[in-house]
Amino acid sequence: MHIQDSQWAMTATVSGHPDPAARNGGGGRTSPLRVDAQRNLEHVLRAAREVFGELGYGAPMEDVARRARVGVGTVYRRFPSKDVLVRRIAEEETARLTEQARAALGQEEEAWSALSRFLRTSVASGAGRLLPPQVLQVQPAGAAEGARVPQQRGAADAAASGAGIATLLDVVGQLVDRARAAGELRADVSVADVLLVIATSAPALPDPAQQAAASARLLDILLEGLRSRPAV
Repeated sequence: MHIQDSQWAMTATVSGHPDPAARNGGGGRTSPLRVDAQRNLEHVLRAAREVFGELGYGAPMEDVARRARVGVGTVYRRFPSKDVLVRRIAEEETARLTEQARAALGQEEEAWSALSRFLRTSVASGAGRLLPPQVLQVQPAGAAEGARVPQQRGAADAAASGAGIATLLDVVGQLVDRARAAGELRADVSVADVLLVIATSAPALPDPAQQAAASARLLDILLEGLRSRPAV
């Protein structure tokens, strides 16, 4: 995954309640879109997810327009700046992962089954490729047990993380805590480690079948690395 932190200097505010401009693409309009305009918006969002997932958030808007098969002006009419589009995609990615974590937490009784289900579902769906970089800051070894949420870079980043990221970290943290309490998860594994597994278990291969097989194989290996082992 290629994520450029510089792109997030002004755009990493991921919120559970996006502003109306972001919700409607950034133009601030609240009236329903015409059918063709709605179709173009869907094409742009799909293209942006694909392009940013492959090339990172540093990819130009022209690449998004080309993938969506629309003019770059069409992209800018819905998203007046690249920052607005990046924020929209990140919000959707964060919300998607949060729902997958909630589903695993609520539908699996066994702690390890819940955690592994979340990881398998998220990797298979392609989630995690577009995560905000704040959630991937791995805790150093020996960090306090209570420090479940990854360290931030300072007060500004902590404020910028927003309710959406905080919710994701909390729900995944519950999965991590349950698996650790059950003795199934290594004691040094953090929430950020789990999210990093999702982010790195999707190698970019040209053939979809090969990519799915490679992702599944890599995830199997990483899952084994996460599990605790009885003392010898």
